[in-house]
Amino acid sequence: MKTRTLILALCALALANAVAHFAFFRWDMTQDKRYSLSPATRELVHGMQGEPLEVRLLLDGQLNASFLRLRNAATELLDEFGVYGHISCSVSAPEEGERGIVEQLTPTVIHEKQKGGQTVQTQIWPYAILSQGGRQTVVPLLRNNRGLSGEENINLSIEQLEFAFAEGISSLSRKEVSRIAFLEGHGELDESYVYDLGAALAKYFQVDRGSLTGDIRDILPYKALIIADPQQPFSDADKYQLDQYVMHGGRILWAMDGVRFSEDILSKEGFTPVIALDLRLQDMLFRYGVRISPTLLQDMQCLPVPVNVSADPENPNFQPMPWYYAPLLLTSQQSPVSKNLMQVSSTFCSGLEFVGEGDNLRKEVLLATSSASRALGVPAEVDLSLIELDKEQFHYAYIPVGAAIEGTFPSFFAHRMVPEGVVQTMPTLAESEPTRQIVIASGSVIRNEVQQGQPLPLGYDRYTGMQFANRDLLVNAVLYLADDENLISLRGKELTLRLLNEKRARDMRTRVQTATILLPLLLLGITGAIFLLIRKKRYSQQA
Repeated sequence: MKTRTLILALCALALANAVAHFAFFRWDMTQDKRYSLSPATRELVHGMQGEPLEVRLLLDGQLNASFLRLRNAATELLDEFGVYGHISCSVSAPEEGERGIVEQLTPTVIHEKQKGGQTVQTQIWPYAILSQGGRQTVVPLLRNNRGLSGEENINLSIEQLEFAFAEGISSLSRKEVSRIAFLEGHGELDESYVYDLGAALAKYFQVDRGSLTGDIRDILPYKALIIADPQQPFSDADKYQLDQYVMHGGRILWAMDGVRFSEDILSKEGFTPVIALDLRLQDMLFRYGVRISPTLLQDMQCLPVPVNVSADPENPNFQPMPWYYAPLLLTSQQSPVSKNLMQVSSTFCSGLEFVGEGDNLRKEVLLATSSASRALGVPAEVDLSLIELDKEQFHYAYIPVGAAIEGTFPSFFAHRMVPEGVVQTMPTLAESEPTRQIVIASGSVIRNEVQQGQPLPLGYDRYTGMQFANRDLLVNAVLYLADDENLISLRGKELTLRLLNEKRARDMRTRVQTATILLPLLLLGITGAIFLLIRKKRYSQQA
């Protein structure tokens, strides 16, 4: 019986060894699946061709516990990548005077207090350099959100590691660069006012500018179109081309106002009338499931502006006052496009409304006002003298300003005649391929300021000196629109942040140290005593 059991056990062990040799599997037992790669990442890494990918982590040297945790998470993730592709990883800090791609990187300086009260300054290089076949790209490992603590930013950075490395590998593996375009011809923002966004997108795409020609074939090669704050109406021929571009699977980022105003009149006269802005796009957007309402939003959570509170014109006294027409928009934590981003600055924005009951469309909010908002109908007037408002008037909450729509869109020109001015070379499609669109009811979100002829960073406020998340949001938005591999979904990964209670750790330090020293000795002594008693009893019975 024992022999048969032994033979069966050996056979089962041999079978398990053979299965393990031919069938690979891993079992992630963590609650948040932190060691599991998404199917999109596994397919991306498995599909790498050519020479092996070399990854050099610059996170080396005297690291504190937080950055050491970031480095360990990066090396563990790269080990997981190596299971599905040919990837080698090394860790080395930049050497003094090192040339090449390293000299273009900026280190992160951290200040830490030692036990003696002294402050130590350390330079950290939170980057990874990916190399393959003579090509290189840099992957930033650290995400720095001003509204989060240091530990929370490290945890956010660890959450985004898979997306960061997957994005870097995708850029190296890409054989041809996708093209996107800023649309012109309807009073859209000049190139200098979208310079910062264009420069950020140039890392991923070939960025062009141009007007509609009447032939839809001219825009079909573009992965996405960006319509940045138009001021003039769209003709039926233009609408037809955009509609059929969407029907063929094209993606559009709409960033436009719902109202018309004049900043020049406001700065000179102290007031400006506000009326509805008719771009002749409302009917087409309505067909796509969204409506930009002709309202002007105010928000208690807003940017300040300098106001002269002095009665003496010769001795001005400028004090910051809330500018309710410049809301700081909240980002949705449910969408990978806007997840873990800080506030987005805007001025004179309008609200969005979802319309229709289309089962083929999935809609999600990306941007919204705060819990204390107000919506003004137009026509209206903006008056700088009425800068203080009754807070009880702000009784609206979380008015949508930006949204993503994904699915199968119905054509606005289904069962309609083709407009004049269109070069009809293709049949009119009544329904789109699965595709995506993003609509933002504010042209200011996409606009960077220009100072002395030089464009400022997108989302930078000159008065407060604060940098908001406009650029990050819009780059994510375009990546989401042009993302056929669905890598942007990796930004939705969540890891539970388990912080150490420092006060309790200090209070219990002596007890924990004593227990860790004495408890093993105590257990060893008890085990030895039990063993001796059993041994003594056994041999006494034999005697």
